[in-house]
Amino acid sequence: MSDPRWDDKQLKVGTMARAALWLLQVVGEGNAFTKEQLRIAFPGVSQADRRVRDLRDYGWVLDTSVSDATLARDEQRFVRRGVDVWVPSLRRAVEFDSGTVSNKEREAVFAANGYQCVSCGIAGGEAYPDRPSETAVLAVSRRTMELLSGRSERVLVPECKRCKSGTATRTYSIPEVRALLEDLAAEDLRRIRRWALKGVRGTTSLDRAWNGLRTLPANERRKLLDLFD
Repeated sequence: MSDPRWDDKQLKVGTMARAALWLLQVVGEGNAFTKEQLRIAFPGVSQADRRVRDLRDYGWVLDTSVSDATLARDEQRFVRRGVDVWVPSLRRAVEFDSGTVSNKEREAVFAANGYQCVSCGIAGGEAYPDRPSETAVLAVSRRTMELLSGRSERVLVPECKRCKSGTATRTYSIPEVRALLEDLAAEDLRRIRRWALKGVRGTTSLDRAWNGLRTLPANERRKLLDLFD
């Protein structure tokens, strides 16, 4: 089923839902837009920019100049779509489960997890390796955690905006992680235990050698590696 048109006058939805459709059908994922373009699209709607910001609560990813240095101050980038907010049942499902997280709870969740995303491990404020101009912004998500007992419960976890986007049904499984740990060799298990105690992954001699090697020009890499043939 195709999405409704954003400018369909018969569509009975609010500004946020209509703005989401406008982003999809006019701006397009990966493209930037300005507040002026938003004002032209929604004349007479004084809170259109706020309704666009509200989309982040539904998994929509929108960058500003704070997180993307390539953007001007009056620009935003539509990175990725989230929940189809023009579908009442999908929107209500997110609103029912989102709850309110206090600043104290949010800070406690961040601190307990080393201010890192539990999905990809990036720290808040750290640049993404594949996009150095974009820095990670952390948020708190409510996720389902499968326990060793077989039961599930809802927990608060920190996730970066990339991992949080469009994944309202993501679950975390302790039994799956246990199975991964059981497959490790004894030395690897000791290493990951040390990482867990420190709250951060350490680097191996292989990691350090590769990081050093990749700083060299390609021809110098080849010449250096030829010495070890």
